[in-house]
Amino acid sequence: MLRYFPLLLLVLTFSCQAEKVSSTLIENVRIADGSGNPVFEGAVRIDKGQIKEVGTLQALPGENRINGAGKILAPGFIDTHSHHSDALFEQPEAAKLLSQGVTTIIVGLDGFSRYPLKNWLQRIDTLPIAVNMGSFAGHNTLREMAMADFKRPANPKELAFMDSLLRQELAAGALGMSSGLEYDPGIYADASELQFLGKTLKQYDSRYSSHLRSEDRYLWEAVREIIELGKTTGIPVNISHIKLAMVDLWGQADKLLALLNSARAAGIAVTADLYPYEYWQSTMTVLFPDRNFDDDQAYEFALTALTRPEFMIIADYEADTSLVGLTLADIAAAREEPAEKTYKYLIKTALEAQADESIICKSMTEDDIAILLKWPYTNICTDGAFHSLHPRGTGSFPRILSKYVRQRKDLSLEQAIQKMSAQAAANVGIKDRGQIAPDFWADLVLFDAERITDHANFDAPDALSSGVAKVWVNGDLVWDGKPTNVFSGQAITKNHE
Repeated sequence: MLRYFPLLLLVLTFSCQAEKVSSTLIENVRIADGSGNPVFEGAVRIDKGQIKEVGTLQALPGENRINGAGKILAPGFIDTHSHHSDALFEQPEAAKLLSQGVTTIIVGLDGFSRYPLKNWLQRIDTLPIAVNMGSFAGHNTLREMAMADFKRPANPKELAFMDSLLRQELAAGALGMSSGLEYDPGIYADASELQFLGKTLKQYDSRYSSHLRSEDRYLWEAVREIIELGKTTGIPVNISHIKLAMVDLWGQADKLLALLNSARAAGIAVTADLYPYEYWQSTMTVLFPDRNFDDDQAYEFALTALTRPEFMIIADYEADTSLVGLTLADIAAAREEPAEKTYKYLIKTALEAQADESIICKSMTEDDIAILLKWPYTNICTDGAFHSLHPRGTGSFPRILSKYVRQRKDLSLEQAIQKMSAQAAANVGIKDRGQIAPDFWADLVLFDAERITDHANFDAPDALSSGVAKVWVNGDLVWDGKPTNVFSGQAITKNHE
């Protein structure tokens, strides 16, 4: 027996060394842990995809060591309202996201989602990507499947079918249900339909996120509708990309927050997400809640009270791609006619051709954005995509840190990071990401707080941000000044461990 002892000792020694080498120590960093508490100096140990220790740590023998050079180490940023999934499997390295420090995206918003969700999320197993992805179940998607004629309230049979589809998607791991009440077919749903489905969300301990029925002329009614839904069902409710998208509403951000604070004081868990741009992107028809595209007064109202011809950029126009990138004012001038007439022509042509279209419009103010941003229950999102003329999909998170932290000083660094991480996770119901703490997944971003800057704009919407040095997703280094082509993203589901 004794002659085998040295061999056994050698095996044990190699085994212990292998264990030690598996961990990584990120040292000499200033840690913003996502809680909103002050930044502190220290180190973080990660192993097997998770955070193991945080604080004043000594390197273990043979441990992989990374010198953070005094930069900020924060939880990976969570984009709670994203449309990047449409091209993510074609661009799995996700440079537009990782250069911002984004490690998790949530899709299926504005009422539209992939169906069945189970198959969509399983694609990550066969077509791995560099970031994590979770999804809501889209109310518009469910409604389209349940109703052949959707331009009316649903009947009991259709409601029951929608409910069965929703239960299936929640069982597959959907984080909740989203709605897009300015879009077809959701625009025709009444409050009772949403409350019926909201009760199912309550049974599944899930939540609701809504592109409100109106972000402009009927804003107050739309906000009261989502508050009432939260009250009657008891579910958390979230306002997608909160805004005051109408000239007559500018300067009323405090009034909006007073309404939301009153709801929270009454026990209604209402939250919001926000992207830091004065321009939004949506369909040409979104400014017509009555869907009357022959009403000349509606066109005049849209181009005076809601936006201006020079502030409406054609982002997508399948019926005539030569118009993409031009403003409505440009096109009207070329046609030598009033902008209202051109707008009417563009909508009519797109509808007749059943062609894709979208516009980018300025309808917000920087000061209102700043006030809404500072609300404790607002988190950051992009509402962006890979193929878009809007810079928000490439620059939202660094823009917060450069413009609203460094320049305007509306937020402290710690507050901004909390809104990008822990608050974002809380607002969508993720419990194991968004903080630098033991047993959380090791989604991390190392960046220079004095240099991080967005460069994307309407002339160069794909320009990557600068200042992000490294990004880890589930413990693996996926960005080291550029993509590492490591694809460690996971599907985020309601019961994800």
